[in-house]
Amino acid sequence: MEIPLSHFEEYINEPILKRGLSYFKKGFVHEPAEIRPGDYEAVVEGSEEYTVKLSIRNRVITEHSCNCPYDMGPVCKHVAAVIFYLEQEELGLTQSTKKGSTKKAKAASSKPTKRKTIAQQVDNLLDKVTHDELTLFVRELATKDSLFRDLLLASFAQYNPSESKALYAKQVRAPIKVARSKYGYIDSSGAKYISQEISPMLSLAKHYLSQGNHKSAFFICTAIMDELISALMCADDREGVLGNAIYAAYNTLFAIASEEPSEAVRKQILKYCFTSFDKRTFAGWDWHIGLLQLATCILDTEDEVEELLKRINSIPESDEYEIKEAQKIKYCILLEKKGTEIAQKYIEQNIDNPTFRVRAIQEALDQKDYEKATALANDGIKQDSGYPGLVTGWYEWLLKIAEIQHDTERIILYARHLLLESHNPKRDYYQILKETVPPEEWTDFVEAIVQETLERKPYYGVDFVASIFVREEWWSRLFELVKKECSLDRLAKYEKPLAKHFPSELIDLYVERIIEYVDDRVGRKYYRTACRYIRKMIKLGAKDKADEVISQLRQTHYRKKALMEELDNV
Repeated sequence: MEIPLSHFEEYINEPILKRGLSYFKKGFVHEPAEIRPGDYEAVVEGSEEYTVKLSIRNRVITEHSCNCPYDMGPVCKHVAAVIFYLEQEELGLTQSTKKGSTKKAKAASSKPTKRKTIAQQVDNLLDKVTHDELTLFVRELATKDSLFRDLLLASFAQYNPSESKALYAKQVRAPIKVARSKYGYIDSSGAKYISQEISPMLSLAKHYLSQGNHKSAFFICTAIMDELISALMCADDREGVLGNAIYAAYNTLFAIASEEPSEAVRKQILKYCFTSFDKRTFAGWDWHIGLLQLATCILDTEDEVEELLKRINSIPESDEYEIKEAQKIKYCILLEKKGTEIAQKYIEQNIDNPTFRVRAIQEALDQKDYEKATALANDGIKQDSGYPGLVTGWYEWLLKIAEIQHDTERIILYARHLLLESHNPKRDYYQILKETVPPEEWTDFVEAIVQETLERKPYYGVDFVASIFVREEWWSRLFELVKKECSLDRLAKYEKPLAKHFPSELIDLYVERIIEYVDDRVGRKYYRTACRYIRKMIKLGAKDKADEVISQLRQTHYRKKALMEELDNV
């Protein structure tokens, strides 16, 4: 979630803001360090010391994290405290000094002066430290700190003659072990911690890839994939950070394969794909079939082709999704290794695969065999009757075929169906109908669509019918519809035409709905929404009415302090 510093309060829950402000005022925020331009890191004291990291670009927080266990929302009180620290001058705040605080904590009570980033300080230091001094420091730290030692060995593993996947797997397991609870579960904050610790390894794999060190990149990626998929089975990955890390490693494997690695690495990748598929390491995830797709990129011998085909043919019929995806992989193999005729025959034998059906329809159209293309689309409608999205796609093909043939009757039939049934229309079916239906029949045609929609979808069809009234400029009917099915969102959606044709009536509806909205809800976010609509009334030139609404809300809900505060800001 991005947070603009200019109005960060709007993006953070009120209780979190209050706790964050309290932490700041009590001097719990240590002076933030600028690691690199725009990237800050700060320690915030609490029951323990927690580390907050912020990335700021153009006065917008683009990334934020904290290693505290809070997982009840996107922003914790420690992040809020650091934001207050950074914005203290803008907000006119001061930070007190805690009794008994360290000099470092006391220094946090003043606005930090511009200084060199951590990266610049490190660069300056490295220019001055001798090779012997640095060697001694690294050796002693590696002896004392196992995490640093593992990172050091992994970062320069290419110089280790015994480099292996196990070396990197050990490094991945370290943060997983830290993040697990005593019952073996990894909560949301633990997942984020693991992701942060794994990130340098992913960067290292990409670095090795850019240098042509495919072997080391392969070891890192496979270690990450195997260890994280195991952790994912008992983790709260609601933000997808572990899944994203696996995807990053998986995509890097594809990048390695695309660069024509050495024969030894090629065989290692192929073996990994086959072994992981056989063990069903990633079963239930896209990576399971994806590894077979990866294998197709590096097939070389006839035996390897047969090994891959054997695995594709072993997929149980009950795994419909996997079968459909594997069929696409098999087609590509057959086309490249066996020739066009065999590949085409395979498509015909598995025409119930939507990808193959689309290909067959397009080939029929290319050959101007419209009868065959129509039959394939109609069969698709029957075959995929339980999948509305696929059925819509087949109707789109039927419309396309009818347009090629200039068949007016079928164009109207299919465009009307798509207008009523398509949830994510790819084309303007209404305009297609308007250009096709005879003008003298148009009004009756539209009326029939309106009635059918309101009968079949009495609630969800309101906005669809309203959009028709807008296109036809039937303003009175639009007003009556919005008045009958009135909500603040709907009033705002059609505010522009209603303000032009029914200005006073629109204001009256706003008054009625705003009061009902506040009567039925409790909470600052709702009060802010109500005040936003009051401001709309003012912009529409109805300040007197807006003042009446404010006055009534103050009288009725005078006990609601948050509402009173928001009304003060209108």
